[in-house]
Amino acid sequence: MWTRLLDDLVGAVVKTGTLTLPDGTVLRHGDGGAPQVGLILKDPALPGRLVRDPELALGEAYMDGTLEIADDALEDFFRLMTVNTNTSYGTGWFRLIDRAQRVLRFLDTHNPVGRAQRNVAHHYDLSGDLYDLFLDADRQYSCAYWGPGVRTLEEAQAAKKHHIATKLCLEPGMRVLDVGCGWGGLALTLAQDYGVQVTGVTLSTEQHATARARVRAAGLEDRVDIRLTDYRNVEDRFDRIVSVGMFEHVGPLHYREYFTTLHRLLDADGVALVHTIGRLARTRPTSPWITRHIFPGGYIPALSEITGAVERADLLPADLEVLHTHYADTLRAWYDRFMARADKAEALYDARFVRMWRYYLLASEAAFRHGRQVVFQVQLTRAMARVPMTRDYLYPSAGRARLAAE
Repeated sequence: MWTRLLDDLVGAVVKTGTLTLPDGTVLRHGDGGAPQVGLILKDPALPGRLVRDPELALGEAYMDGTLEIADDALEDFFRLMTVNTNTSYGTGWFRLIDRAQRVLRFLDTHNPVGRAQRNVAHHYDLSGDLYDLFLDADRQYSCAYWGPGVRTLEEAQAAKKHHIATKLCLEPGMRVLDVGCGWGGLALTLAQDYGVQVTGVTLSTEQHATARARVRAAGLEDRVDIRLTDYRNVEDRFDRIVSVGMFEHVGPLHYREYFTTLHRLLDADGVALVHTIGRLARTRPTSPWITRHIFPGGYIPALSEITGAVERADLLPADLEVLHTHYADTLRAWYDRFMARADKAEALYDARFVRMWRYYLLASEAAFRHGRQVVFQVQLTRAMARVPMTRDYLYPSAGRARLAAE
């Protein structure tokens, strides 16, 4: 029975490309073309689990080795499924699954202070040696900016920091709050290159210790203050606030609280920049596999969810930029680096961990390259006059060329 139901489920999804069982039986396909992917199911109970919760069961089966992809074509599998689910996920059985699980998954994103710290520890308090395997030297663990002429991950991450700093309209001596400061790379860059005072907050004990050590090594203890605390506990006021790759961990139940807190901490003529993964689609729960094994409490927002919360917090959206495929290229760079050192990752943890991270990195890349995930950079202010009227300040050389031509 479960095999027949799985066959029906796949038939409702896969309209282009080809998905086959190892005996060559075509489950369902649209044009029979590329990509052509074969599944190998090694557990007789797996069809039932795949029908009941496809995303969770797929990821866990791959981690456990009870599901394999013929010729190890995991990247082709994600491309096939992402392209097809762009249009089919909101129909049929998937819609019923979403409705049945929506409330539970929504409640999973409830992140009060104590729970938020436990969720952060699950991912960010892993061994620092793991992140050294695939991140750039500055440990930037968010979408890079692949502008013209950028070729390496290091260049792209440096460009990302400069792009964000420019949007903050910084002036020397300003007080800047970095919400979710990670290992301190952005805070150090803002203090060193832009002459500002930075307070960084994180809930990760591993990141906190590393960031503080980096501040000491750079001799910037008088300009950079890294705190192990929740952003909601901060009481100071700031000229600028930046939040990179943190909003995905807030959860929709706390969106109003998040932006209200930014409003409270931001001076009357202040500017904030929120850099977050987002959806270009209707709202639906984040992958249950991702929230269970990678980012507990995580949630990818639609733009409508962000803007509604911004309005209720009485903040003014001054600029919105949508970065598409930038994160796909970033994830590809991370994946290549991770797999080149997979033996070291296995030595740190085990082979199952390596399979989990390979699945995570490739699934995430496919979501940005073939799916409907992007990165939003939302510039906010309490006083619109504080933000330049045009975007020329972001691209000064282009602005000068335009003026010269007039």
